[in-house]
Amino acid sequence: MSIAQNKKAFFDYFIEEKYEAGIVLEGWEVKAIRDNRVNIKEAYVIIQRGEIYLIGCHVTPLGAASTHIRPDAIRTRKLLLHNEEIAKLIGKVERAGYTLVPLDMHFSKGRVKVQIGLAKGKKQHDKRDTEKARDWEREKGRIMRAHNK
Repeated sequence: MSIAQNKKAFFDYFIEEKYEAGIVLEGWEVKAIRDNRVNIKEAYVIIQRGEIYLIGCHVTPLGAASTHIRPDAIRTRKLLLHNEEIAKLIGKVERAGYTLVPLDMHFSKGRVKVQIGLAKGKKQHDKRDTEKARDWEREKGRIMRAHNK
């Protein structure tokens, strides 16, 4: 069940591979995510000291989450992957010029997971081509509906 999606990532990048990662969260964050108070549009993924982190993911705290903690809405959150996957991603990002972007946040067996994509950036003309193809598909659908009436 999807919680939040990053549709802009598919417009800005060519997604080559997808990985599902666990995410280290605090209790108030899980409650807020269950209440759909999360945004991953401006988020990005970095690799530091052999670990993978999600930065810029905004989780709006609930009003009555807790009285004794200070919620930080945009804190850095660690992503959990197998060591082989992390080693493979480090190699691709550092040598092949790829970047990691969060694509989707969802529930899997009651746990919050983040789908990250190994991506190559699109140039401006690639984005225009994507826009043209999307417009043509939309126009084609309109023509077909008008023709079938």
